[in-house]
Amino acid sequence: MNATNVLPRPGIARGLLRTAVGRVECQLTGGDGPVVLASHAGLGGVDQARVLLNWIDPGSYRLLSVSRPGYLGTPLESGRSFAQQADLFAALLDTLGVEKAAVVTLSAGGPAGYLFAIRHPDRIRALIAIDSASGRHEVPETAGALAQTLFMSEWGQKLTRLVLRKRPEWFLRQMLRGTAYFTKRQLDEHVDHALASPRARSFIASFTATMFPYRPRRAGTENDTEQLRCLAPLPLEQVRCPTLIVHGTHDADVKFHHGVFAHEHTPHAERYWIDEGDHLGFWLSPRAEEAQDIARDFLRRHCGVARHGPAARVSP
Repeated sequence: MNATNVLPRPGIARGLLRTAVGRVECQLTGGDGPVVLASHAGLGGVDQARVLLNWIDPGSYRLLSVSRPGYLGTPLESGRSFAQQADLFAALLDTLGVEKAAVVTLSAGGPAGYLFAIRHPDRIRALIAIDSASGRHEVPETAGALAQTLFMSEWGQKLTRLVLRKRPEWFLRQMLRGTAYFTKRQLDEHVDHALASPRARSFIASFTATMFPYRPRRAGTENDTEQLRCLAPLPLEQVRCPTLIVHGTHDADVKFHHGVFAHEHTPHAERYWIDEGDHLGFWLSPRAEEAQDIARDFLRRHCGVARHGPAARVSP
């Protein structure tokens, strides 16, 4: 597979590699900086993983985007359990000749990232868990029939694309109603902010596009749902790498207690709570810029990359 520099958008160049434990679809940007691996959320894939790293300077790091098992080109047999997915990450680094990587996770991608840190402590530089599951997780009660129809059916996805183009405000309201515990005032403020922010609007368009088409992502999404329903609280006391926990206080998908549990049980973990943040508050919240500055500074400190400007402040 040729390493190719790409822009932070879907439709990136990618390849399918054979590792010691199974095949995996991935894409690695060029350069000689530290590697950052992205473990994507449900309904995702290698394209979504790349979008999740859009806040990282590709000139300073090599960005490794991966389709977890059951998503796009990575067969489910390469790792049904989150422990097997963690081992797949390690095998992928072996195949690529990468000694260590920092890891960024989102949502259902969290358990594989946490377990990678636990099972392969010599292969991870640092971990950033963004609104990530740290134990048992059920489909949120806010994800009603409309949301499931829009995102988890072929005709619903076609309608979603049309609505996103024609009525972005309505689409955003429906998305936030399913991913946040907002009052009407909070919902109005977050919708107004996202629509006025070119970065937030770009992220919405790119992230939503990485859920299409649903069919090649269905096996992974259903497997995640099954695995998360019976997931015991992760043994985060065994994590030894530098860790930053970022979580929205109003997340209605992976609820805030997942972040609190992770921070309280991971030794010496740093944390940043996004006040009134929804499930994607790291990108959509009025506090997104500060959250991303903190995450960038955390990576610089633990990956040996020079910092430009003042250090961001995090809470121990």
